[in-house]
Amino acid sequence: MRRFIPDPFVLAIVLTLGTMLAVLLWGTLPEDQSRMSGMLRAWSSGNGMWKLLAFAMQMSLILLGGHVLAETQPVRRALAAIATVPTSGPQAVVMVAAIATVLGLLNWGLALVGGALLARETGRALSTKGIAVHYPLLAAAGYLGLLVWHGGFSGSAPLAMTTHAGATKVLPDQLVQSVGAIGLDTTLFSPLNLIVSGGLVVLLPITFWWMSTRARTTRTFVDFTPNTHDDVSPGEGRAHLWLLNGALGALMLLAAIIGISDSGIDRLGLNQVIMVLLGLGLMLHRSPQHFAHAAGHAAKGCAGIIVQFPLYAGIMGLLITSGLAASMTHALVDTASPETLPLATMASAGIVNMLVPSGGGQWAVQGPIALQAGIDAGVAPSTMLMSVAFGDELTNMLQPFWALPLLAITGVKAKDVAGFTFVAMCVAAVWMGLWLVMFA
Repeated sequence: MRRFIPDPFVLAIVLTLGTMLAVLLWGTLPEDQSRMSGMLRAWSSGNGMWKLLAFAMQMSLILLGGHVLAETQPVRRALAAIATVPTSGPQAVVMVAAIATVLGLLNWGLALVGGALLARETGRALSTKGIAVHYPLLAAAGYLGLLVWHGGFSGSAPLAMTTHAGATKVLPDQLVQSVGAIGLDTTLFSPLNLIVSGGLVVLLPITFWWMSTRARTTRTFVDFTPNTHDDVSPGEGRAHLWLLNGALGALMLLAAIIGISDSGIDRLGLNQVIMVLLGLGLMLHRSPQHFAHAAGHAAKGCAGIIVQFPLYAGIMGLLITSGLAASMTHALVDTASPETLPLATMASAGIVNMLVPSGGGQWAVQGPIALQAGIDAGVAPSTMLMSVAFGDELTNMLQPFWALPLLAITGVKAKDVAGFTFVAMCVAAVWMGLWLVMFA
């Protein structure tokens, strides 16, 4: 995989150009415009390249907040304490994989930054003790939360369908009347999801233990983390300045708590996660200057997000506007039998996720198609919903879109971890497919 996987930015460019060519050849575009101008207008519109600007800022702040919090002394000591528990490389990989998957079921934003930070600090601790570990494999283990997240408490599709109002935002009125709201008891807490997602919490760490016993240990941890405190003069760290940090941080934490209490812990969103990270970071840094310097160093890792998210937003806009996303879904779903429909839906969701790497955006595209196909074939709407959810999370292991924060935090390259995440994807695909067929 290191030989063939391109740089994430190169992949984003190739996917963009390939999508444009596909839209020009097979997409549906306004008849009153030339195909080229119609395609470029769709690509550069507010529903194209610029649709994910707010989300890109959220992801940048998630990355920055995680970095800043990790550079505080209390958090570094806490992470170091956890990181010193393993006494061997395989133990470390299993620990990081297990914690990352559990975090993924709790909240995907927490898993994204928490798994990466834990992998980095565990690699640092093992390096200090002279214990050999394959660091890219350890980093890949920290990414596993994105392989289970859609079956957890932050899953976009299951949460969007719990109310009639939420379903109306995604589905046509006629389909809303047929399907209605889909309760969490039939999706996240269904036997299907409990077996699939619960099983992955066990299977994935075992898979990574197996790989760790066979991986070469020559690719060790390299501490690239800057010492941000060296840039701060002694006068800028005076105790009375901490009061400014503490006041703002406390207000952020209070606002996050109020927001969580209003929406419920099961609806914990990115904004609340960001406020908690920044609030704790402010309170645990010694002065505003210490916080600002740490944030400045952390911001360097946001370049991939800033540059690549508009490209993927453009791809998503082109696929939706041209109808190609729906056509790809129909191509697999319409030829499936009732017994294989959930499996075909999962496969189509995995393919679309490579081009539309957004759980909510993908459900808006595929949800109506999958649910209508399920009604026609006599398959329960909850099963079709989870089929889309499983497919969406599955190919996160191959699509570097979501790995950008992990790569920035751990310092590894996409091609270094892609082989390991590909193995995890294959194991998960077999496990998901087996139970989808059995519950069809």
